[in-house]
Amino acid sequence: QVQLVESGGGLVQAGESLTLSCAASGSIRSIAAMGWYRQAPGKQRELVAIITSAGGENYADSVKGRSTISRDNAKNTVMVNLQMNSLKPEDTAVYYCNARLDSFMNYWGKGTLVTISS
Repeated sequence: QVQLVESGGGLVQAGESLTLSCAASGSIRSIAAMGWYRQAPGKQRELVAIITSAGGENYADSVKGRSTISRDNAKNTVMVNLQMNSLKPEDTAVYYCNARLDSFMNYWGKGTLVTISS
């Protein structure tokens, strides 16, 4: 079992920056990768960025070049941060933290709303 707690969502203006944080606890040694997904109204959930336990990163084309995902490993928790710059109205969505275990089981956070005003 992995528990995920997200923070950092809110209302920001276009062009500004925002950092989302996700704290993972529980069976963190089994985590193979952690990432952020988002779901805009009327759209399917999509990958934003992912980072593996080895430090490999992957970004959606829509955020590449203006977003950075990072990971900090502590004794009992793993923190994953997503910094997003030059935010656009189309970045508005509910952002979900994801942890994928070595067994390919997935865990999800409850989501945090990000609203970008134009």
